[in-house]
Amino acid sequence: MEKKRSRVIVSAILVLVAVAVQPWSALGQAEKAPYAAMAPLDQYLIADANAEIALARSAAPASIADGAEVLVLGRDGYTTAVKGTNGFLCVVERSWGAGTDEPGFWNPRIRGPICFNPAAARSFVPIYLMKTKLVLAGKSKVEIVQATGAALDKKELPALEPGAMCYMLSKQQYLSDAGKNWHPHLMFFVSGDAAKSWGADLPGSPVMSANDPEERATILMVWVGKWSDGTPAPPMGH
Repeated sequence: MEKKRSRVIVSAILVLVAVAVQPWSALGQAEKAPYAAMAPLDQYLIADANAEIALARSAAPASIADGAEVLVLGRDGYTTAVKGTNGFLCVVERSWGAGTDEPGFWNPRIRGPICFNPAAARSFVPIYLMKTKLVLAGKSKVEIVQATGAALDKKELPALEPGAMCYMLSKQQYLSDAGKNWHPHLMFFVSGDAAKSWGADLPGSPVMSANDPEERATILMVWVGKWSDGTPAPPMGH
């Protein structure tokens, strides 16, 4: 049942896909009202850039995150705070990494540290960065969906590359009001509806899936046993 309740905030995006996991069925109707519209921008920002860098890097083990590019969110969008050396990209995704139909799309509490591998940084993160620009420009959910869909149709956004994946191992992640930091996990991004070909969500399978039609991808999730700092994670089924 835990697998069926799990949903992703993608991070697209860079993201993301910008991206994170949401047990939405546990939230029900109660969460819809508090996040019916975007909160004041200050509630989504992290005042201390160094704190945001550290939070972004906490998404992956230091052996990966220390060499990654790091983005931080400002009033005009994301900018590079740290130049990388290994092709990975770490970022703290906000709530609009989720699909526009998710109740927590405007939840200002969401902080989803994600570290994307080079393939995902090149081909999945641009969707989340585009959504961020649209959000900061005051666009509605309908306008966001229309603009990103048009950009994908016109190939103004890159095609998803094979092997795109990311780490979400931060003990400090806040993925939903109900799920809080949920569980450390890896995410794999595959074009189209790919759950069946991965054996996702089947009895005994460790692979969970979330179909994301707005970003035209399936996000496949696998729990891991440790947080990025090496400490043990909650047991499976927690």
